[in-house]
Amino acid sequence: MRTRPLKVALLGCGVVGSEVARIMTTHADDLAARIGAPVELAGVAVRRPGKVREGIDPSLVTTDATALVKRGDIDVVVEVIGGIEPARTLITTAFEHGASVVSANKALLAQDGAALHAAAERNGKDLYYEAAVAGAIPLIRPLRESLAGDKVNRVLGIVNGTTNFILDKMDSTGAGYQEALDEATALGYAEADPTADVEGFDAAAKAAILAGIAFHTRVRLDDVYREGMTEVTAADFRSAREMGCTIKLLAICERSKDGASVTARVHPAMIPLTHPLASVRGAYNAVFVESDAAGQLMFYGPGAGGSPTASAVLGDLVAVCRNRRGGATGPGESAYADLTVSPMGEVVTRYHISLDVADKPGVLAQVATVFAEHGVSIDTVRQQGKDGEASLVVVTHRASDASLSGTVEALRKLDTVRGVASIMRVEGE
Repeated sequence: MRTRPLKVALLGCGVVGSEVARIMTTHADDLAARIGAPVELAGVAVRRPGKVREGIDPSLVTTDATALVKRGDIDVVVEVIGGIEPARTLITTAFEHGASVVSANKALLAQDGAALHAAAERNGKDLYYEAAVAGAIPLIRPLRESLAGDKVNRVLGIVNGTTNFILDKMDSTGAGYQEALDEATALGYAEADPTADVEGFDAAAKAAILAGIAFHTRVRLDDVYREGMTEVTAADFRSAREMGCTIKLLAICERSKDGASVTARVHPAMIPLTHPLASVRGAYNAVFVESDAAGQLMFYGPGAGGSPTASAVLGDLVAVCRNRRGGATGPGESAYADLTVSPMGEVVTRYHISLDVADKPGVLAQVATVFAEHGVSIDTVRQQGKDGEASLVVVTHRASDASLSGTVEALRKLDTVRGVASIMRVEGE
């Protein structure tokens, strides 16, 4: 008896969507063998129907995405259009009309993941989204399933290839930020408008998703502290090298020592050259996970692009189709811990502060007094002076972000401090 094909609706046919369609076609026999039934592309929703799409039957193409997800014979909807709307409405409509969903939509999941999970559960359907974070790197499923019996304490990672390419270029060649960005744009690593990447919005959405899964707590995009990397300079890299460090834009999700709260943040940071993340070059991504039983784990690979992202989508598609055949669903949202999401001010780490100061006696003592008054202990100080001006570089011991902010505010008020050139957190030690 011939097994009924599982029908797939594809929402979006851009770089990722077209690659998903190609792999479904070229690997059809292998996918059928792995799932136990054929998978059939039943419709493709696009905005520009007249565009030639190689390998896709034109009769499958439609501009009416709503009608496609409402058909009732669709088993799985693959959403790769991105953005909040119409993706949110289309996904919930798909659940209501009997389809499970595979999505790569990090922004939507970071903002409305709880509501989407609730809609999936209410309708007895799957919501999978491995491709939403770190492209081809298996990360969501290991956190959600492989480490389900463990206690994850920290997730530290490079989750945006564009920013890693830029920072790596600045580090390896001495280029300035704009020069490195121009090269990233020319090579296709950066969008014409790179704001989402370089200002940390993309990484913040991924951090929210990772924190929610890792700590079994709902973490929304608004809970994530975000700081971009556009102010990082060649001078910052020189200072980092003097400390045996490099600079990366990091997504950091942590459980507090008492286990009662979590934090999620994205910002540039100095990390020691001995840390595994320091060696991640070019547009690659890597995520470092620390847990009680498993210890330290690192996941590394291409974090974006048509083929890598499509690989993650197809992996989810196979899993969802298997569940569909077996009449089951996979793991849904796990938010039982309901931990408090603490503000950035409670984060404790080390800091590298560069000050422009007057080159005269007593300046160092004044600066040291300000640090002491705010409870921030100084580890090392470097001072260079010339022609009445000087630079003062202070590296602190661990202190709260609120204490450091108060220190910097007070430093700016000193007559001998011309300006605060840079503030960089030091992580990974």
